[in-house]
Amino acid sequence: MLGGRSWESWIAEYSQSHQHPLNRLTHTFGIPMIILSLALFVVAIVWHGVLWWAVGLFVVGWALQFIGHAFEGKPPEFFKDWRFLLVGSRWWAAKIRGKA
Repeated sequence: MLGGRSWESWIAEYSQSHQHPLNRLTHTFGIPMIILSLALFVVAIVWHGVLWWAVGLFVVGWALQFIGHAFEGKPPEFFKDWRFLLVGSRWWAAKIRGKA
């Protein structure tokens, strides 16, 4: 699935398109919002009151991603390879640990 590349290689390429401080900031908040929304969508199967929270977090999280890329002046990486949708969460974790 990683195309013979290491996670570090994917994260390094992802980082190249996320250099602008505002893009990094919007991704710092947007990525966990999207991840949380996906978990809430699963919870919403049983507890329907959570659905609108999931939708709201999902929409705002993605809006932050695209706002960040507007400042960066580059399209999101997943436009060229869908696997960057998975790399984003790994990049976020590396960023939080100070390694991206």
